Amino acid sequence: MDGPRAWCHVMYGLHAVSAASGILSSATIIGAFVFGWPSIIAVIINYVTRDKVRGTWLASHWRWQLRSFWFAALWLLVAGLLAFTLIGIPAAFMVIVGTGLWVLYRVIRGWMALLDRRAMPMPPSAVAA
Repeated sequence: MDGPRAWCHVMYGLHAVSAASGILSSATIIGAFVFGWPSIIAVIINYVTRDKVRGTWLASHWRWQLRSFWFAALWLLVAGLLAFTLIGIPAAFMVIVGTGLWVLYRVIRGWMALLDRRAMPMPPSAVAA
């Protein structure tokens, strides 16, 4: 396996470990994904190595992983704000569960595409840039 593709596997693996720890422990999937050391290490690796994949099909995986992490963090913030009110607690719970399932989907879909050597879909604004 070549260097950048191997790093991509490592990053998906680190994200998967974080998500799995949320399933297997008292933490939530989203909490473990955003605050777990494996995911934080994967994000650091992502930022440090993304220049090496710029312009290749692997760049879509780097972007997919970063967007997964930062959107998960954003939704966790939304859930935290909702939880400040008694009325918002059920909504916060739904946001946490929904985002946790979304994180699992993103990690599994991305890793499977990487195994098949397929690029991830890019938003129209990213393709035009």
